[in-house]
Amino acid sequence: MEIIWGNELSKKIKSEIKTEVEQYKAQGKRVPILSVILVGDNPASQSYVRSKAKACYAVGMENRTIHLDANITQEKLQEVIAGQNADPAVDGILVQLPLPKHLDADQAIDAIDPSKDVDGLHPVNAGCLLTGRKGFVPCTPKGIMAMLESVGLDDLSGKRAVVCGRSNLVGKPVALLLQNKNATVTIVHSRTPEIESITSQADILIAAIGRPKMIKANWIKKGAVVIDVGINRMENGKLCGDVDFDDVKDKVTAISPVPKGVGPMTVCMLLSNTLEAYQLHERG
Repeated sequence: MEIIWGNELSKKIKSEIKTEVEQYKAQGKRVPILSVILVGDNPASQSYVRSKAKACYAVGMENRTIHLDANITQEKLQEVIAGQNADPAVDGILVQLPLPKHLDADQAIDAIDPSKDVDGLHPVNAGCLLTGRKGFVPCTPKGIMAMLESVGLDDLSGKRAVVCGRSNLVGKPVALLLQNKNATVTIVHSRTPEIESITSQADILIAAIGRPKMIKANWIKKGAVVIDVGINRMENGKLCGDVDFDDVKDKVTAISPVPKGVGPMTVCMLLSNTLEAYQLHERG
């Protein structure tokens, strides 16, 4: 059984990104800039934004955090996004979610220039993923695919993949990415009857269902590869995934842990997308 350490893989990828950024600097070019828009004082959101800023600086990118009042109007938020769209120095724009309840997140995301949508959530980029065109891929699904590739799963022809969860952030896009790699893909969710009878046929299982330790050994096919996207906080304060790691570990070929699994890869792929946006803008 192999543990797919996302924190170790992300270090390797970030090192490669840093080398590229340093090469651009040596050529006298500007550095990539990620602009993060934070509305309000949600402690979790503030923590995520700080971690993104730290990650940017670690690879030599510039980070701009635009902190807006929690009571800002939708119109004013749209104006701030438009200003970042118009700034030629800004390569990536990210609106930190969730937004305060009076604001419409879809409107905010729709306002981002698709060529700067490094979260991969704009309908144009979602459409590119659906139709197999080049666009920005959401960070967590992109990280999941990198993790699979790290254990030799690149071409997935003949493999059956099951995705637990159907969110726009993870479930739907990762299902499309798996299909693009020639896997036969099934999506299951909270209203799927007898889920375990489906998951137990999967060569690759992606768990993004949002329920702590829900997936047990009887859900898993012997020799499967399991990627656990879930992040759940237990009563003792510790984090766990959607997969019961201890119960399934002896049945799988490879599995990602929680923590130090998918989480670090999500931030890493945000940097990858920002570098991609920078290269796109530099080419004009």
